[in-house]
Amino acid sequence: MSTSVNAGSRLDRLPIGPFHRRIMLLIGIGMFFDGFDIYIAGTVLSVTLKTGFSTLAQNAVFISATFVGMMLGSFGTGFLGDRYGRRFTYQFNLLLFGVASLAAAFSPNMAFLIACRFVMGVGLGAENVVGYSTMTEFVPARTRGKWLGFTAVCVVTGLPVALLVASVLVPQFGWRSMFVLGGIGALIVWYMRKSLPESPRWLEAVGRTAEAEALMQAIEKEAAQGQPLPPPAATAPAPVSPDLGTLFTAPLLSRMIVGAVCLITINTLLYGFVTWLPVFFVKQGLSIATSFGYSLLMALGAPIGSGIGALTADRWGRKPTIIGASLIAVVLGILYPLISDPILLPAVGFALTVPIYVLVALLFGVYIPELFPTEVRLRASGIVNTLGRGATIVTPFLVISLFESRGVAGVMALMIGLLVVQIITVWALGIEPRHRSLEELKAEETAAPVLKEAS
Repeated sequence: MSTSVNAGSRLDRLPIGPFHRRIMLLIGIGMFFDGFDIYIAGTVLSVTLKTGFSTLAQNAVFISATFVGMMLGSFGTGFLGDRYGRRFTYQFNLLLFGVASLAAAFSPNMAFLIACRFVMGVGLGAENVVGYSTMTEFVPARTRGKWLGFTAVCVVTGLPVALLVASVLVPQFGWRSMFVLGGIGALIVWYMRKSLPESPRWLEAVGRTAEAEALMQAIEKEAAQGQPLPPPAATAPAPVSPDLGTLFTAPLLSRMIVGAVCLITINTLLYGFVTWLPVFFVKQGLSIATSFGYSLLMALGAPIGSGIGALTADRWGRKPTIIGASLIAVVLGILYPLISDPILLPAVGFALTVPIYVLVALLFGVYIPELFPTEVRLRASGIVNTLGRGATIVTPFLVISLFESRGVAGVMALMIGLLVVQIITVWALGIEPRHRSLEELKAEETAAPVLKEAS
């Protein structure tokens, strides 16, 4: 059996078919429960606060514990995924947050709930890194932006679904039912995902070429459906050192900076504004039911925004879409605190949510995994995700301080400042991966130092 597999080119020339849809379904459902578990924080905390189970300060600790766990999960999964493979890692993290979610449902006090949430966070942080990276390595370059964007849609659909389910379940069965539902769903998906294959790109990158070749032949047979396949493009090998230090020298250092700035910004937008909306509304005097209603309406912008991101990433390119959505979010962020009308408030909030979730799709789902070569993809994604999660550990405390001193306007000022920094960074340092194979991007990375020496 030949072991010169050329996995990247062979995967890129496959027609989209049942194989890709199966991969998308199994990864996407797991990512949905990842999103569902992340987004139940806002709905659960507004109820625990109202019923006296928690205080505002404990709520902030709960959210920070989530981020500490997600930070450690993001960091750890990068090393596990590059060392032991994508398949082992996405199964382990899904099992972890499923079991922890069920344990959280039986919390006797807020301290135990916070501890469970920390463990859930480890699994959630890992899932976010390995899910997107695994999809990146399977999908052809010509439609990679769309498929990765729709993976992000699976995640963010967890937001309106969590709010809608909470509005039905929480009044009847209490906040604990949300953790039961999330945990059982995650464990069902964990069982279903046992059939997912390993990434042939990763197998080839770590020298397991016989396994990569056997898997590629099985994938090609499934994808071809009895029809002849077009020949793969010939690619010259462009090895990248798997050493960690590679990430902190040119040309990957600039990509690490772009990734870190973008993920710090989008994490703060999500967890400093979007997930706090129910709590903001309750503290402003709205009932829990009205708070859920307002939040649900605004949350519908999540799948819509991510869908727009998925459909435009391949058409407009990554950089123009990121910069354009950031500019729209800045303008709407300036307007939002000025509005108090009960009709306009959720309408403008909805409009603001849309570009935020365009950014979610582009940054989490599409752009960040594309920046790095297969040999270090999970570690690089894990490290920049760690920085993004780490920055938001302090966000809940900063948000409370800004909200109590300056209201929503103070919170939005922080968001706008970060968006401006993101626009400048992506414009100045970002690359454009649209319609380019991962191997082409990797070859560019390895050629850059040579060109620099030649000059």
